[in-house]
This record gives sequence, structure tokens and C-alpha cells, in this order.
Amino acid sequence: MSVADLSTPLKFAYWVPNVSGGLVVSTIEQRTSWDFDYNRKLARIAEDAGFEYALSQTRYAASYGADKQHEATSFSLALLAATEKLKVIAAVHPGMWHPGVLAKFIITADHISNGRAAVNIVSGWLKDEFVNFGLEWLEHDERYVRTEEFIRVLRGLWTEEGYSQAGKYYDINDFTLSPPPVDVPGRAHPEIFFGGNSTAAQSTAGRVADWYFSNGKDLEGFKENIAGVRASAAAAGRRPRYGLNGFVIARDSEKEARETIREIVAKAHRPAVEGFRDAVQEAGASTRDGKGMWADSSFEDLVQYNDGFRTRLIGTPEQIAERIVEYKLIGVNLLLTCYLHFQEEVAAFGTDILPIVRELEADAARKAGVDFDPESTLPTPLLSKAGA
Repeated sequence: MSVADLSTPLKFAYWVPNVSGGLVVSTIEQRTSWDFDYNRKLARIAEDAGFEYALSQTRYAASYGADKQHEATSFSLALLAATEKLKVIAAVHPGMWHPGVLAKFIITADHISNGRAAVNIVSGWLKDEFVNFGLEWLEHDERYVRTEEFIRVLRGLWTEEGYSQAGKYYDINDFTLSPPPVDVPGRAHPEIFFGGNSTAAQSTAGRVADWYFSNGKDLEGFKENIAGVRASAAAAGRRPRYGLNGFVIARDSEKEARETIREIVAKAHRPAVEGFRDAVQEAGASTRDGKGMWADSSFEDLVQYNDGFRTRLIGTPEQIAERIVEYKLIGVNLLLTCYLHFQEEVAAFGTDILPIVRELEADAARKAGVDFDPESTLPTPLLSKAGA
């Protein structure tokens, strides 16, 4: 049985640059800004270009090449209010939020935006932020125990009246949030995104996430990375969707695109990249089996701090579109993209790359005898209210 959803168009998202310094830790020119006016215009450009989602980053202490940082949930709410179609995903940390408070916040954002609010649950990899806030820092696998309880509380409060849950980290007693989230066809509740490369992360994602985000990977790396999620989901009778991070460098020639990535890496801010590496590779080192986010990332990989170069969306628009559809055929449902110059390159993606992607998707579906609906925006399979 094919893992590809050939009938439904790929979905596209972009990283919200709510962090100064752009999405590569390099002194190369990045015509991108962290301020709200820039991001409001970018969000409107993105939804006009055919993007369905945007993801606001979460960090509290500006660091690793960024000296300014906007908070993700408030920034996401502002972007939702400034747009009409774009779904905005706010990244949040269990341990910094109580799930009941977050559930209420997202319900309000959902009503303001007519059903376009979503969350990305980040279990936590910047230890200093927790410690310097005076918050408890859990060891790696224990963070995922808390995360799973956190997500179950969110889903329960969004879908049930009189919800109760007794756990190690959260006890909810006969609680009802009213109003509930907006009733959106094909969506049981605001979508829950989740990422992580470790065994504990993948097992958790399979049991409770609606979407699993992967750091940048080549084709074989992506298949390997989601194998644990698929196994966990199958055991739980679930079918989550899969997103992949990628840094897009589209140029008139492949030579020009490759020269751009060489310049990005050559101008990398070495102390910032090395500081980021030292902080985040604790995750892999602290797991039982040595697997984790960034555990095997090279210096070049970490210049784009979610391994976006590994996906190799680098070349002409035709080459990038072909590469994107190769990922669809092995199970990718959403591409989370980032750029050097967000406004102009997001617009160019919509005009130069997306139409080719749609043609290639339609051709792949036709060859497989599957009806392709280029206008479909519904998630498939439909998300279950029971979390299945």
C-alpha cells in the first residue's frame, strides 16, 4: 500500500521570521525582518501565493545569532487577525504553559480567526531558558512523558465537556471550556503539530500528534526518521500527517543556487553556530539510544538551524518542484519552508514553483489511477475527535 496521499495537494508552510537575523546564522544579506509590519505583509503575500500555514518560532532568550525575539502565541494571534485564509501555528513549550491556559488561549484565537489557529508542541531543548526562569528542567525522555500528558489535556479540553485527566504532571478535574473551538469541516479541533527525532519523540508523536514535523532530511533520511512515528501510530490505530523542513534556494541556474549556499556557509557566524550546536546536541547525547534532534548534524547543517539544507530544495524552480514531489511520493504531506529574502522569495515560490508542483502531482495521481483535487484544503484522513 502506498504511503503517499496522491489525491490531496501538498500543503506549504513558511517559518515566521519573528526572530532577528533571518533563518540562517550567517552574515550573508537576508532581506528579512523580525518586526511585525514586515511579517504582516509577508503573511498576506504567503496566503496569496498559495501557502496554507505559517509557523511562529518560540524562544524566550534571544540567542544564537538573534538578538531580538517576539513571543510566538501573541505574534501568531496578530498574524491571524491580519489575514483571511492562512493558518498560523504557534510554537509552545510544556513546562512554560499550563495546558488548560493554552487550550483557552487557542480557543479564543480560533474564534478570532474563524478556525485557523494551531499549535506546535516543543518539548524543550534550550536548558538555560528553563533554568534561568527558575523552572524545572526535566531530562530528555521525561520531557516527552510530560508532553504526551500536555497534548492529551489539550485535546480533551477541546473536545469534551467535564473533562478529567489524572497524570504525573497534570490533574484536570471535571473541566469544561466554553465556547469550544470553531467547528471546522474535516477538523476535530485546532491542529496539533509536534517534532523530534529521538525514539521517545517519535513514539509520542505517533500516539498523540496530528502532524509530525521532521527536521531537514534527504529522501532516505526522511523515511528512516518517520519509521518510528509510523510504527507507534499504527499500534495506536492512528494516522498522523507528516511535515518536512526545507530551505529553498531557487535561482535561474543550479550553478547560481549552489554558489548561494556556498556563500551562506562561508559567511556563517561561527561562534553562534557552535554555541547553538553545543546547546542542542545535548538532546541526542542524553537519550538512551543516542538519537535526537541535531544529534548527527554537521556545522554546515546547523547554519540553517533546523537542518533545512539537507532537504536540498536548491536549484532551478523545475528542479525544486521535482524534488518536492519526490518527497510527496514517500509520504510528505506538508513542506515547511524558509528563505534568505522572505517576501520576494515566498511570492516567487507561488508563481514559479507551486504551479509546476501541482502539474507533477496531477501527473503522479493520473499514472496511479487516482483522482487529484487541486482545490482540496481538507486534511485527509479526517482528524478524529478521539485522537485516533
